[in-house]
Amino acid sequence: MSGHNKWSKIKNKKMVTDARKGKIYTKMAKVIGVEIKKANGDIKAAGVQAAVKKAREYNVPNENIERALKKSDNATQMESIMYEAYGPGGVALMIEALTDNRNKAAGEIKHILSANGCALAAPGSASWAFTKTPEGYMPNTMVEISEEDGFKLDKLIEELEDNDEVQEIYTNAE
Repeated sequence: MSGHNKWSKIKNKKMVTDARKGKIYTKMAKVIGVEIKKANGDIKAAGVQAAVKKAREYNVPNENIERALKKSDNATQMESIMYEAYGPGGVALMIEALTDNRNKAAGEIKHILSANGCALAAPGSASWAFTKTPEGYMPNTMVEISEEDGFKLDKLIEELEDNDEVQEIYTNAE
């Protein structure tokens, strides 16, 4: 019986890493699908190629990328939504979501924020703290937070990233 416990530990660690990879693969497939829709099905478009390159940076297998390229022809309409919120210590958050159902995404994000003592902010109330760049949103000013607020912010960001609809999270925490 000496090897039984070791295998179960390995198996549990593998399940966790596989689940993490699966979420990344799903997010990248959605991004590729949206870019193909924007390009009206043109696989050679710059946005599609950038999405494929980003997927490859995350080590998404070629088979999954090809499946996403083929599947996007009959996929549902996906849309990108930006949510704004204030987190622990007054930190501004910009949450980029990609979804086919606005109401479901908003409900899930509201639930995660409220479970962590935060709430959605009105449009424009947090975006003033960021500048849009080709890479995403860069903070204009940084906010210094306490160590306790830092742990709360880390927990909040981790829960948001676990959501399939959330693509990117930008914050101005130092």
